[in-house]
Amino acid sequence: MKLNIKAFALTCGIVWGLGLFFLTWWIIAFDGSTGEPTLIGRLYRGYSISPIGSVIGLIWAFFDGLIGGVVFAWLYNKITGSAESK
Repeated sequence: MKLNIKAFALTCGIVWGLGLFFLTWWIIAFDGSTGEPTLIGRLYRGYSISPIGSVIGLIWAFFDGLIGGVVFAWLYNKITGSAESK
């Protein structure tokens, strides 16, 4: 069974982007908006625990998940394709 690369990549991008977005708002709801640097903020330029930072993180995480989904699905299809031919 092969994965649809476009669908898998889009799903990964949406899940990762929305996950980071809602996680940021969860932190804002309990601890408030802070401008402190975070580990994710070091990877995603412009991200911080703030309302605008959550949108920036959503965009970065969407494209990060999209690329990761493409790579994973492509590798999965390559590995399962070679295993099926044997």
